[in-house]
Amino acid sequence: MAERLDARLGRILEGLAKEVDPMESTTLAQVGEQIAKAFGVRPDEVAILVVTSQDKFLKFIIPEKLQMIGTIPLSSPNALAARTARERRAEFLNNFTTTRHASVFEGVPLGRRHGELIHKIMSAPIIVDDKVVGVVQISRKGRSTADAGPDFTPGDLSDLTSVTGVLGQFISLCKVS
Repeated sequence: MAERLDARLGRILEGLAKEVDPMESTTLAQVGEQIAKAFGVRPDEVAILVVTSQDKFLKFIIPEKLQMIGTIPLSSPNALAARTARERRAEFLNNFTTTRHASVFEGVPLGRRHGELIHKIMSAPIIVDDKVVGVVQISRKGRSTADAGPDFTPGDLSDLTSVTGVLGQFISLCKVS
């Protein structure tokens, strides 16, 4: 599966090299949709965050609706994305609602039913030239753990980490301040 996703994202990236602005809505949507399709989740269950130019914060680029909401300090003790970047380690949690985490972004309506929470999540660092440039997260949302869908597996996490290289290429095209 990861090879197919890697190839699809690679083709999108080739097109991006010709684009004036890779942060354009349609481009971001394409990237998010391809990742969502590969992991059997909805597009609003895919998040890509980039390290800001000051190397102090993570900023959402996908989903687009979260771009203007705010940033996550890399020093945050409760944000999974920040921990992923700091520790440079991928992980999955199939009991995310029971762990301490920054939940402010879950409250942003992304076109889903009210009351759906992130129950299951995978998080992986995106590293370019030995530097963390971002984090990719795949979640499963629902009103309950059962409603959220199947648990993530070590194989799913392996598939996610195998596409971080191409996501690093994508991030290098994006100009994020």
